[in-house]
Amino acid sequence: MKFYFSVLMVITLGSTVVLGQNLNPAPDSPRMKRIETMRNKFIKNRLNLSPEQEKAFWPIYSKYDARKRQIRQQSRKLRRRRDLLTASDEQLIQKLRSQMKLKQQEVDLEKEYLDKFLKVINPRQVTELYRAEEEFIRRLIRQLRKQRQRRNNGGG
Repeated sequence: MKFYFSVLMVITLGSTVVLGQNLNPAPDSPRMKRIETMRNKFIKNRLNLSPEQEKAFWPIYSKYDARKRQIRQQSRKLRRRRDLLTASDEQLIQKLRSQMKLKQQEVDLEKEYLDKFLKVINPRQVTELYRAEEEFIRRLIRQLRKQRQRRNNGGG
């Protein structure tokens, strides 16, 4: 359970870093669709799914991913800096409580989908799924930093 929570936190923090870099302008933007396609290919290669597993896995994963994005989008709205600067203490307390509820929703989502994933892929593949998501985020962040460096150095 400790490992599971650690993986959840890494994925959450990694996604927050990625999303904080204006990577997610709109869920249906061409850039996000391209990233999602790259991520899905990366996961597919790492999980080594049988054709039967693929057929069952991807619809579940798509629903999981959509719900996770929705929770994170709500969380980002709560953390807007300009709102924090003008909010009263009561509003800040309410925002903090709402943020905790969203974190709990994300943990509940992870628990729910762990059970769903285990019905179609084995525990080793589920573990690899979480590792693949984490690795993809790290690689994506690294790539974005390189692009930003090149742009800042006049390289494009």
